Amino acid sequence: MTIFIKKKIPGILLCLVIAIAATVLGGLKIGEVKLDVIGTPVFAILIGMIITLCSSRIASSDFTKDGIKFTSKKILQWAVIILGFSLNLGTIAKVGLQSLPVIVCTISISLIAAFLMMKLLKIDGKTATLIGVGSSICGGSAIAATAPVIDADDEEIAQSISVIFLFNVLAALIFPTLGHALGMGSEGFAIFAGTAVNDTSSVTAAASTAEEIYGCNKILSTAVTVKLTRTLAIIPITLVLAIYKMKMAKNKNSENAGNAFSFKKVFPWFILFFIGASIITTVAGILPQSEFTAFYLENFVSFMKWLAKFFIAMAMSAIGLNTNIVMLVKKGGKPIAMGFCCWLMISVVSILVQLATGIFATNL
Repeated sequence: MTIFIKKKIPGILLCLVIAIAATVLGGLKIGEVKLDVIGTPVFAILIGMIITLCSSRIASSDFTKDGIKFTSKKILQWAVIILGFSLNLGTIAKVGLQSLPVIVCTISISLIAAFLMMKLLKIDGKTATLIGVGSSICGGSAIAATAPVIDADDEEIAQSISVIFLFNVLAALIFPTLGHALGMGSEGFAIFAGTAVNDTSSVTAAASTAEEIYGCNKILSTAVTVKLTRTLAIIPITLVLAIYKMKMAKNKNSENAGNAFSFKKVFPWFILFFIGASIITTVAGILPQSEFTAFYLENFVSFMKWLAKFFIAMAMSAIGLNTNIVMLVKKGGKPIAMGFCCWLMISVVSILVQLATGIFATNL
């Protein structure tokens, strides 16, 4: 324990301070513009990168580097596990069922687009995977869940988060007016926002703006529920990636005599804990409840959701501290092109599937 405190606590505390600063910035409002459209994780990673740009010794010193590494790996996994407590599978199934065809089609087209762009532009496979998963599922949370599974390094994570951030902001600013101009109904826009906007914070921003434009106070809750339904795709996708990774590791070890394959070391066990957490919340939600237990459960879920986001902010600050922002900008062209392609395809397919299923012009 003494060794842990000596080697890891300084770096963890540095990430904690950055995460607190990022949380404060994410809650600010400049005029009528709320900064939560940018998102706390983005602020965290930017602050980390700026600190490293000003003094690279901070992240690389023996005093902080072990704690920063621990935060970027272990605390990131803890964040994903805690995120599971915010998912009530029953509620999502009830409200999100109608949007399921749109969700399945948009996720599929995004992953296909990411794969094709990876081949066309010769982008690193891990970066392409993170951008594809982040675009199709739930932005930073999906990247956080996927990165440990595929052993992505900090620069690859930072690159992917940056791309997702760019199109989050554009979507939050453009989509409410665009949806209304295209003749979307309030329900149609809620599903569009929930499926075509990457991150939950940006979904919230876009839906809140749309409520004012449409004069409907149900868009936000519907859009967030659709987004949570979409978040469940983290489970099958990370499991598929884990199985693929284990298969590749097994084949690699079979080629090297004397290296035994270890399922225990390769499998991302934190994903099972994530599933378990969501099951606990689901079961607690269907059990008979008093007014007190219902209040307790609601507040517990809200706190777990906040804690998961805060841990993600800590992990992103650690990743920022280990990222060279100059190199990130130099390498940013191809990943941005991939992110744009995924974003465009998701938006178009969401609209087309809604038109095909008759949801496009419906109102809440």
